[in-house]
Amino acid sequence: MTRRRARRAGTVLAVAVLLLGLAPPAGIAGPRTESSEIPGLSRPVRIVVDHWGVPHIYARNAGDLFLAQGFTAARDRLFQMDVWRRSGLGLLSEILGPSFVRQDRAARLLLYRGDMEREWAAYGPEAKLAVTRFTEGINAQVDWLERHPENLPPEFREFGFAPSRWRPEDVVRIRKHGLSMNAASEVFRSRLVCAGGIGAGTFSRALQPAHTPAVPDGLDPCSVPADVLEPAGQADRQPAPAPPGTAAMAEGSNGWVVAPARTATGRPVLANDPHRALTAPPLRYISHLSTPGLDVIGAGEPFLPGVSLGHNETVAFGLTVFGIDQEDLYVYRLDPGSPGRYGYRGAWEPFRTVTEEVPVAGGPPQRVELQFTRHGPVLRVDGEHHVAYALRTTWTEPGTAPYLGSLRYLRARDFGEFAAALRHWGGPPENHLYADTGGNIGWVTAGLAPKRSGYDGLLPAPGDGRYEWTGFHDGATLPRSYNPPDGFIASANDYNVPAGHPFQVGYEWEPPYRRQRIDDVLSAGRRQSVDDSVRLQNDQLSLPALRLLPLVTGLRSTDPGTGRALDLLRGYDGVAQVDSAATALYEPWFTNHLVPAFLRVFLNEEAASLARIPGGNISLMLEALEHPGEWFGPGGAAARDRLLLTTLGAAYADVRGKLGDDPGKWRWGTLQHTVFLSTTGRHVGPVERGGSGYTVDVSSYNPATYEQGVGASFKMALDVGHWDDSKAINAPGQSGDVAGPHYRDLLEGWRTGTYFPLLYSRAAVERNAESVLTLLPGA
Repeated sequence: MTRRRARRAGTVLAVAVLLLGLAPPAGIAGPRTESSEIPGLSRPVRIVVDHWGVPHIYARNAGDLFLAQGFTAARDRLFQMDVWRRSGLGLLSEILGPSFVRQDRAARLLLYRGDMEREWAAYGPEAKLAVTRFTEGINAQVDWLERHPENLPPEFREFGFAPSRWRPEDVVRIRKHGLSMNAASEVFRSRLVCAGGIGAGTFSRALQPAHTPAVPDGLDPCSVPADVLEPAGQADRQPAPAPPGTAAMAEGSNGWVVAPARTATGRPVLANDPHRALTAPPLRYISHLSTPGLDVIGAGEPFLPGVSLGHNETVAFGLTVFGIDQEDLYVYRLDPGSPGRYGYRGAWEPFRTVTEEVPVAGGPPQRVELQFTRHGPVLRVDGEHHVAYALRTTWTEPGTAPYLGSLRYLRARDFGEFAAALRHWGGPPENHLYADTGGNIGWVTAGLAPKRSGYDGLLPAPGDGRYEWTGFHDGATLPRSYNPPDGFIASANDYNVPAGHPFQVGYEWEPPYRRQRIDDVLSAGRRQSVDDSVRLQNDQLSLPALRLLPLVTGLRSTDPGTGRALDLLRGYDGVAQVDSAATALYEPWFTNHLVPAFLRVFLNEEAASLARIPGGNISLMLEALEHPGEWFGPGGAAARDRLLLTTLGAAYADVRGKLGDDPGKWRWGTLQHTVFLSTTGRHVGPVERGGSGYTVDVSSYNPATYEQGVGASFKMALDVGHWDDSKAINAPGQSGDVAGPHYRDLLEGWRTGTYFPLLYSRAAVERNAESVLTLLPGA
């Protein structure tokens, strides 16, 4: 039986598993078995795939383990991996034609171009071996497919190209897939300052600690083009178009760890759910890597060796984005007589220029010219105005390939080793959560944090030498905590730098509401279990709604539509459930009517429109609505109530036009939906969706379409020390094989909050084996 036919044969089993609530069916036949000879292996490797599509890889040494991981990842995700590599290296034109040359040029601007010896050393002594063997495993799968072309993923035939072979350097040179900040917000803030003055930013998003941005001397905020970062955006554009109306949204995560004194078992619990763009197949890939001296399971990106979220025999680890400002946009004055030079410290300095050939399908290669300043890649040259713009980013520094630094902590046995490994973490900047089988919990922040001289990094700065990075903070001096007295640690991308910390890493953080809800639940006195953490990850209570509703439900209106809206919100509990009629009114009111109208009270039309883009400063709005006399002036309460009623009536008419005249039949899930986007255009969904941008079960939706763009496709809740009782989900499924059993078999569990067991012990894995692949050394 070919591998693809075997996968299809497993579909019936996958459906049975799903109907049983993601528990393995009893009394099923033994696992399917197959073997393959793989050149480069020194010893046989056993790969057990469980009923949920998780590969458990058992090897005799680390080299064979990482080769088998690359082989297995490519077995499940080869098309996704191939497109990622081509997109990152600037090689899409080779398969898609000349219309992608511009994107390929942009991708090449963002590649790591520094010293490779320093680069490999930055990830620890095992990194080069791990990456080299991992890419050998990918190439072994490509070789296997050449010998068995009937198993080639159909997307390659559909688009008319063959999978490429990888070099180890490909993995570390690509930087575009990490989460880095804050060049985009610098450009946005320039536009907002231009439209409404420096104070307009207060209404856009809160800066923490409280801070008023300073416009650098020599910068005209109105001169910064709105699309100046287009090359950076082009570099990460999908090869296939996304559905109309899809918007870029903030990405983040939830994570918490609970000490034994607060759990039902007396063992720690660690939970984590990263919030990223929702794709099919998903960004994360779960795997189990076992060899003498290393036994680790969890999720990583399929393009990388190791895992970044999960556990080994003694230590559990998770991560959420930490708000280090790792980017600056520089503006340069060009030499009018020689525009290939820019001003720096009283002299003219030439751009460094690199010329490369981009291979193009159906035609000759095209030459592209890449320019760099001493600070980074040049994104735009405006010859008419004699200015240029370049991006300074930590990406250009050794050791910042996203998530590869996790190789350093896979073997950590205690908090000291874990924290020491993270001293060298480059990016993305993260809160790393920790728990161990000894009952300890901890938190370590990590990421390359620039030291800035004379400016705050919140607006673009002249690149003339007055606004420089003077080095990087020692990773050991970033915030951390070990066994805090509260008995738990939570992180939700909120401002969590301890008071009195000696230096500032950034000012831009997510609103506090997810973190507050997590804290409320974990501190309530109930002893927590893994199932409690699963429920909390799927919690849909909106704390902003609980603050707003008391201001609204006591109001009255003679307008029939507004009156019906008030009736609908009376008694609303603020839980954004998929079948909630009140949420179907509340969310459109809040997002599309109340926030924009509030901003127009205090800002001009242009500034109000801009301030709405990141969602507005919700904390400030709630404060103003709760204290109208301080914000709306004389008669403030009446002015506030008019604002609430007018926007509520408009929202009611808006929703009635979409869902009909009977509010008793309205459902939030009829409006809000999730589509897992595929580069092939074969998206998974739509799926009805609950939650909102301010619930723990986060759903950041496009205000125009109510399509969820960002959320947690992967979630885990770990029972530390009793590992087989841990649970996870990875939607829509582990595999990229559209015809296979694991492409979308986890979708229903994700939708309903029903996870599968993240099995770890060899006995449990073997009992739940769906298939077994033995890799044998080959010539």
